[in-house]
Amino acid sequence: MSVPTDRIRNVALVGHSGTGKTTLMEQILVHGGVVSKFDPGKSVSDCTEEEIARKISIYSAFAHVDWNGCKVNLIDTPGSGDFIGEVVTALGAAECAIVVVGADVGVQIETAKLWRRLERAGTPRIVFVNSMDKEHADFDSVLEDLGRTLGGTFAPLSVPIGAGNSLAGIVDVVGRRALLRSRGGDAPVPDGMAGAVEERRQALMEGAAEGDDALMEKYLEDEALSDEEILRGLTAAVAAGQVFPVLAGSALRDAGIPPLLDAIVRTVPSPAGATVQAGATVPADGTGQTTERSIDPSGPTSALVLKTSVDQYAGRLSFVKVITGGLRSDADLICARTGAKIRLTKLSTRQGEKLEDVQELAAGDIGVLNKLADVATCDTLHEPHEAVAYAPLDFPQPVHALALRTASKQDEDKLSEIIVRTADADPTFRVRYDGETRETVVATIGELHLAVVLGRIRSSHKIEVETELPRVAYRETINKPAAAEYQHKKQTGGHGQYAKVSLEIKPLPRGEQFRFENGVVGGAISRGYLPGVEKGVREAMESGVLAGYPVVDVEARVVDGREHSVDSSELAFKLAAREATKAALAHARPVLLEPVVDLVVLSEDRYLGDILSDLSSRRGRVLGQEAIGTLQEIRAQVPQAEMLRYSIDLKSMTSGTASFERTLSHYSPISGKVAEDVIARAKQSTEG
Repeated sequence: MSVPTDRIRNVALVGHSGTGKTTLMEQILVHGGVVSKFDPGKSVSDCTEEEIARKISIYSAFAHVDWNGCKVNLIDTPGSGDFIGEVVTALGAAECAIVVVGADVGVQIETAKLWRRLERAGTPRIVFVNSMDKEHADFDSVLEDLGRTLGGTFAPLSVPIGAGNSLAGIVDVVGRRALLRSRGGDAPVPDGMAGAVEERRQALMEGAAEGDDALMEKYLEDEALSDEEILRGLTAAVAAGQVFPVLAGSALRDAGIPPLLDAIVRTVPSPAGATVQAGATVPADGTGQTTERSIDPSGPTSALVLKTSVDQYAGRLSFVKVITGGLRSDADLICARTGAKIRLTKLSTRQGEKLEDVQELAAGDIGVLNKLADVATCDTLHEPHEAVAYAPLDFPQPVHALALRTASKQDEDKLSEIIVRTADADPTFRVRYDGETRETVVATIGELHLAVVLGRIRSSHKIEVETELPRVAYRETINKPAAAEYQHKKQTGGHGQYAKVSLEIKPLPRGEQFRFENGVVGGAISRGYLPGVEKGVREAMESGVLAGYPVVDVEARVVDGREHSVDSSELAFKLAAREATKAALAHARPVLLEPVVDLVVLSEDRYLGDILSDLSSRRGRVLGQEAIGTLQEIRAQVPQAEMLRYSIDLKSMTSGTASFERTLSHYSPISGKVAEDVIARAKQSTEG
């Protein structure tokens, strides 16, 4: 029997690397009875060889516990920004994020970046101030930092009793009870803390009143709210993003875990009624519409594929969240992307690295399907009689690119197969073959992300992979009109080849690519030969006269020509047009174009000057900057050629704290020394 939707809580543990998310997950599993004891040397979450070797989380880990009649689905996420794709997966599954902050360090940059993402998505949040046992831990300072850096109303549900080596336990503010580490069960609030606890409780009542009109009226009449009323109001305020509950504790010292679980069950919204963006639905009448669907146990079954991975024992796994209806292990479904029929033979839930078989899952729950070869991340699965396509998860664009090649030719096909399979499982890993530069280029979120992927290829598949910076795909264009004609004449005995083409070219506005016009009058060229003329022009534009790069933003107009009744053909006119175009391009003041990207950098204040100076040295143009709490967002446009090592250089410049996103903006003319160097490299490559 599946757990009802309203008794499910889906939470993602997120935060900066080193804040103790994985340890927190382990202790929750202990309190939930999943594991017998906490073992610092063995993690349910970080169970892959890569994670064990690097001692960091690389993949999102799924587990669940039963707590006070609710099923709590937990997703532990990596803290490094290089693995943001795993965080996006987790947030796609969860209705709430548990933001873990170090009591000794406060809000760090990855936490601030994640908070912005959560803010944009409208995701409810709870903050867990971890590591209260560490030296320099200061709960009140962290509270101030949260408000100053992230903004919003932060209301403590629990406060620590002491800090550092003196951490004795925590106080539940709502219930006015102390939970001491030295003994089980409740205890009175320690002497000297009663006044502070009452102040915190008053702040909680104010926050709870914001979520419920009836409670607000009662609060304004100076009536005290009961424990249940506070929790009821907080549930609504948390769902609306009006209040962010804060809890204190130490995962390593097992302090504050039950109150956190209580808060998850009591204040985190269940999946019931949560909305999911959908694409075109296709009912039986064939009409379509764009809509928003709610997670609902009634109606036909549908589910969103959150993640795909390959398990060495179970094979290909598809992690899904049930959106509507209920998912059964023997269901017949349709993949919305391909239209293919999917027959399920097994349904599981994940408990760390273990799979637990189940017969069904209710809407809002998270499960695992295995051996679905044609199902990919972000696919929608639905019943045959009503189709729906849910919006894909919002994965960031990869920014760190390298060209790959193998030391051995015989490994090329094998490498290609492996990286395509990797891209299928990881939406933040992209692979493409660049026909212009004849390179296989992969792109990742960062240097560490790529190192993990290549390390896996080298160790698991025994392929030696070499890397280098990818070449930039330049373009050429023209700056003035020009004209040329060419006569193609070849006699080989019997039928020969003859065609004469006169044409004019002129520049087009940037981005219009190509236009072909027929300006022939009097039938000088038969209409049947004009496709050959256009093909010849296009062939000539595939390789420009400056450095052999494709020519863009040109209009070609054929104005005259001559043909022979016997020797003319489409091929002859193609060859004549190609040579005429080359001659015209040479006289049209050709110029090189380089790709320019839109760049957004997020950094701490202290690195702002270094970043701006560096952008200037890269021929960048700063468009603006904006303070976001203690962070700075810098917007700029920079030539792509200057960005090839930017992920590495920015990491070095900012001690690994800053991040950036980039998208192709436009192509811009270059001249002088920059253009001369590009042309020289192109000629050297051709000669080589």
